[in-house]
Amino acid sequence: MQPPPQSRPASDHKAQPFQLRGSVHTILCLRLLAPTDPEFLPLLRDKVAHSPDFFRDAPLVLDLAPVADTPPIDLAAFVAELRRMRLFPIGVQNATPPWQEAARSAGLALFGAGGSGSFPDRAASARARPAPPAGRRGAGLVITEPVRGGQQVCCPEGDLVVLAPVGHGAELVAAGHIHVYGPLRGRAFAGVDGDARAMIFCDQLEAELVAIAGVYLVAEDIDPRLRGRRVRVWSEGERLVMVPVP
Repeated sequence: MQPPPQSRPASDHKAQPFQLRGSVHTILCLRLLAPTDPEFLPLLRDKVAHSPDFFRDAPLVLDLAPVADTPPIDLAAFVAELRRMRLFPIGVQNATPPWQEAARSAGLALFGAGGSGSFPDRAASARARPAPPAGRRGAGLVITEPVRGGQQVCCPEGDLVVLAPVGHGAELVAAGHIHVYGPLRGRAFAGVDGDARAMIFCDQLEAELVAIAGVYLVAEDIDPRLRGRRVRVWSEGERLVMVPVP
């Protein structure tokens, strides 16, 4: 009779050379309203050239909802044109089966359905990475220490309140309003689930970007007279309104 196989102790197992972890990243969404329009690429190129630091090497998801019922375009060629602009499409959302097949052929990932207002991808739970001390109030999130560059704080339900400075390169993401009781030097995304009623408030505007329900302004487009001032930001249709607050 053969002896039973001996199991190896856990200490003998070779350590994995990788780790798989969930994460939250800001991803631009390019909504394809008329991708066959001959002005599509030239106009997009002009838009990118207006704020090159913001768009350079940015990951991109193509939202196909407006064209889902039309025959797919040559996504491989389309992606190549976007890469020439230093934009990097990584996937598609709201794709019907024909578009899904075209996306696979172009080497793009398939994302689930996404709302037209979603600017960053949605967080599964409120998190800060790396996490500063925080305390919950109801469905919102309160951050009590500075949010430094490279950190991202997400609040998928309610309002996000930051009682300290937000540094360059930091990101705030909230389903509801965003309140910053200090300088806002990073990026703020309010109403990420498509709530156009969300607002952004800050004591000192130095933001790299502000966005509400997917409508955004980058630093170059913000009125320089509002720099360093206490402001309130809200959405009116396809534009953001920014006014000083006494």
